Amino acid sequence: MRKTVLFLWTVLLGAGISYAQNKQLLYDFYEIPQSLLLNPGVKTPYKWHTGIPFLSGFSVQAGTSGITVNDLFANDGIDFTTKFREKVINGMRKNDEFGGSGTIELFNVGFRRRNRPSDYISFGMYGEGFIAQYWPEDLAVLAFEGNVDNMNRRFSLNHIASQGEAVNVFHFGLNRRLNNKWTIGARAKIYSSVFEFKSANNDGYFVTTQGENNVLRNTLVADVTMRTSGVQEILDILDEDTNTTQADLANLLLRRSLLGGNLGLGFDFGFTRSLGRNSYITASLLDVGFIYHTNAIKNYTLKGAASNEGIEIVLPEDLTNFNNEIWQELVDDIEEQIPFDNNEESYLSLRPIKLNMSFRYNFGEPRERTRNCACGVEPITTSQNIDYVNAVGGQLFMMNRARGPQTALTAFYQRRFGNLLALKTTYTIDKYTFSNIGLGLSLQTGPLNFYILGDNLLGYSNVPDSSYASLQFGFNIISWNGN
Repeated sequence: MRKTVLFLWTVLLGAGISYAQNKQLLYDFYEIPQSLLLNPGVKTPYKWHTGIPFLSGFSVQAGTSGITVNDLFANDGIDFTTKFREKVINGMRKNDEFGGSGTIELFNVGFRRRNRPSDYISFGMYGEGFIAQYWPEDLAVLAFEGNVDNMNRRFSLNHIASQGEAVNVFHFGLNRRLNNKWTIGARAKIYSSVFEFKSANNDGYFVTTQGENNVLRNTLVADVTMRTSGVQEILDILDEDTNTTQADLANLLLRRSLLGGNLGLGFDFGFTRSLGRNSYITASLLDVGFIYHTNAIKNYTLKGAASNEGIEIVLPEDLTNFNNEIWQELVDDIEEQIPFDNNEESYLSLRPIKLNMSFRYNFGEPRERTRNCACGVEPITTSQNIDYVNAVGGQLFMMNRARGPQTALTAFYQRRFGNLLALKTTYTIDKYTFSNIGLGLSLQTGPLNFYILGDNLLGYSNVPDSSYASLQFGFNIISWNGN
């Protein structure tokens, strides 16, 4: 069990390189029970479902904004240094990013209440993680070009922004069909943080001006913080490098995953609202919550202001005294003015809130027509839930980020082939690409459900030139209403 958890976390943290947690293919794809995790108020045409443990839900997403591998390494006859200067140093901006996200569902169960069949209860546990690194535009220019040719330019420390985490989530949700128009839902979550690091909302600058006692005068004003929890414990184990390192790391990850880490609380809310016989709107608000970090804390700060004109030498007297002590005095003076400190102060981190909204229009009725009647809130048959062959619509996704909200707009078309197969295709516009075409498949063979969802399919024709990719898949056992 311990080795399995270690392996799963390793895959989770090492597979994805993008923090773009939009799952537009899965959203409102209610033939798949995992759609409940994106909208607790989605339609639920099942009596019960259970995911196959460790296989019911797996997803990774990868992407960059501002540059691709092909931009730098294409065999186009252009010198690498030239491409690096044009594409990276001069081409990328502070809002461009690299990073990583992924999810592993450990178990997922749902069932309809016998004494109140309008209620569908679901619960489970999953692990998720991400790494996000924004491009430090000003500091990259400073490192590449130096300060001599950038006199009087303020290089902003606000461009430093980085964040990552791994967290295990225990969740319990209630989905309730109020009447023929409204379905609402809510989900409570307990977060068990494995590790987190975050540096954002930094301030300060570095500037070089004309000196008075020397040629140049350098000024640094800094207010930079990096907060971490759980990271130092992992690094300490890895630094030991003994025969028990793997077992020790597995024990740590298992303990921090199963409520032994820093804990938090969150909620999801959602609804589906019918606009008539063949159209409806949906909305959901996810991860409204926090994690309070109280143990295994290690925070780093760099705060203060300093100006210097380098080492001042009086000739010829100082030539005989020129030694390492002069350099050390300079370093000590700067460190006194801008101390680099660390502490173990507790802190609160808010969850990345996500908003989904969609409109859907259904058309093309199957052989058994849906009756438009006041049928109360009794459980309804599969054909009444999955009642149209075709559906088209649009979806809006928003997520709060360190540099403002991340937004994506999606148009979709869905086609059903009886109760056996459902296909969904999407076209999405976001910061990564304007040509993201995705395709999702849900296959039902008896009680076994298999789904696979892939994004940015055009990018697979030339992976090095692709800026985004996403894959989700899983297995469920489903008992449908009316069976």
